[in-house]
Amino acid sequence: MPSLGNTEISPANAQALAFMQQRRSTRAFLPDAVPDALLEQLLLTARQAPSGGNLQPGQLIAVRGALREQLSSALLQDVANQVPECEDYAYFPRPMPMQLRKRQVASAQALYGALGVARDDRAGREAQFARNYQFFDAPVALVVTIDSHYGPGGYMDLGMTLYGLQLAAAAMGLGSCAIGALASYPATVRRVLGLAENKHIVCGLAIGWADEAAPVNQTQTTRAPLAEWFQVME
Repeated sequence: MPSLGNTEISPANAQALAFMQQRRSTRAFLPDAVPDALLEQLLLTARQAPSGGNLQPGQLIAVRGALREQLSSALLQDVANQVPECEDYAYFPRPMPMQLRKRQVASAQALYGALGVARDDRAGREAQFARNYQFFDAPVALVVTIDSHYGPGGYMDLGMTLYGLQLAAAAMGLGSCAIGALASYPATVRRVLGLAENKHIVCGLAIGWADEAAPVNQTQTTRAPLAEWFQVME
């Protein structure tokens, strides 16, 4: 039985920890549908995430059929027309500190390296990035919103729900990928989906059965060493 110091870890708990550490973003999916009953169970499980005051902020919208195609088309048109990005909230620090910029660059190198897209292949990079707006062809395409009156705490609580959803999906053998790029054109998302102005667009989320043979799903990113973000104070 594995142990950490004087703390014994049961095989079941060790397996659970390993499972969480193996979670990866999936950017290529099989066409097989995800049953509605399974999706509903995943959502109900995710909603057990912690929430300050039990406010349970955020809404998830599954977009399907012609409406999904219309949304993707409109977003891709924004990209093609070089419409300025205008998020409802600040997704990245501005300006980006160099330490974080290095992490961002390393992540991009891992992604495009797995795809065999060269650093100077601008067309290849743009084509891959555009797939964000097609939800990577996943069978489940979710748009995540939050009421505009929520502050940072609401986003924190919603983030825990989204991570819970991705872990629940992984537990059922499904892949997922959060899509921050969807937040770049919130006015377009609201217009196509007929949402009120007070519905802030947080991100998208793709869920489905991973295409394990796809090179893009071989992407490996690293995490900062524990000493960089954890300390003990006495």
